[in-house]
Amino acid sequence: MEQGVQMRKPAVLFMGTPEFAVPSLEILLRRGYPVVGVTTQPDRPKGRGKHLAQPPVKQFAEAHQLPVFQPERVRSPEFLQQFKQLAPDLVVVAAFGQILPKAILEQPRLGCINVHPSLLPKYRGAAPLNWTIIRGETRTGVTIMQMDEGMDSGDILLQEETAIGPRETVGDLHDRLALMGAQMLIRTIERIEAGTLARIPQDPAAVTFAPRLKKEDGLIRWEAGVHDLIQLIRGLSPSPGAYTFTDGKTLKIFQADGLDEQATTPPGTLRNNGKELLIAAGNGSISLLDVQLEGKKRISIQDFLRGCRLRTGDRLG
Repeated sequence: MEQGVQMRKPAVLFMGTPEFAVPSLEILLRRGYPVVGVTTQPDRPKGRGKHLAQPPVKQFAEAHQLPVFQPERVRSPEFLQQFKQLAPDLVVVAAFGQILPKAILEQPRLGCINVHPSLLPKYRGAAPLNWTIIRGETRTGVTIMQMDEGMDSGDILLQEETAIGPRETVGDLHDRLALMGAQMLIRTIERIEAGTLARIPQDPAAVTFAPRLKKEDGLIRWEAGVHDLIQLIRGLSPSPGAYTFTDGKTLKIFQADGLDEQATTPPGTLRNNGKELLIAAGNGSISLLDVQLEGKKRISIQDFLRGCRLRTGDRLG
């Protein structure tokens, strides 16, 4: 009987919201961990029609008949009471979107752990994937962290590094790190159960932040250098998208190449040769490859040029 008790997997409460969190929840179910509930953000208005949209984690949880909780605030007395009744051994968090209070952090027998897509203490905050690429990092990774009351400030339990490809977008990186994080999560839980995991405090001197993206962060300022502009485009592709303006309409740019040739025209000036659309930047030119004009679908530059009224000498911005 005693042996059976030792082999029982810990009961898990999962907390996550976007697509990034789904592989971590999926692997917990696949490996037979009893998930006593899934906590996610409330449904929010989305798209042009502003219809309520369910978070991806909720969709996955309901498809697998898991109890779903959507508190506006996890600090509310109502949710804290629900949490107490669920009595999880372990809380697993992945891109949930709320900071957990002491009342939650201290209750589970095995604590609360977080799957974070950066090499903590670098890029604490809401948008680590985007800022990692925008700021020109060539390496990133995933950190599994023991949570405390701060924002991504808890001890490191497991950390793995990976190179960022020179053309990799935030969408590509997101998908890779979501799967990487899920695999690391299972290894972490197994070591927590075995008692073989060392906790490493984060170095306060090495902390950097990745704040929530604002709309103006995506605005392309053509006087910037080619390298910086390409990083911005990659770091916001496919969502929310780096953008500029033409004839009062937003033009989103999802993919582009940088050319080091010195532009002889002011930043933002177009050169349309019928095969490619080149834009003058601060120290070279940008060749657009994949774009979306406001009110239209995302298309390749070849398709865009077929119906394009932009001429050499026109300016974006």
